Amino acid sequence: MAARWPAAVSFGQLESSPLALRPWQPCTMLVQAPAGELPVRWTSELGQRRFDFRHDGSGTVQMLDSAGWIAVETSWIAGPAHCWNGLCAQGDIPLD
Repeated sequence: MAARWPAAVSFGQLESSPLALRPWQPCTMLVQAPAGELPVRWTSELGQRRFDFRHDGSGTVQMLDSAGWIAVETSWIAGPAHCWNGLCAQGDIPLD
């Protein structure tokens, strides 16, 4: 899936979006993109937990876990919600 990014995001600038992570608890997504170009990195923060992601335009989204960067499957579910390996977010997701 190719990602499109808001033109207002410039290199090194973070865009913050309020979201909800399943089981639909409030969270924040921070997106960092070089002026709408790839690679793009984003973080979802839920309380003290942090989930880091990156996408380089190759069609693969990666998530940082204890073993390092791993490829994740992306999908849309009813709601609508965008999911990465079962971590699902609802709201104004600035990634599509």
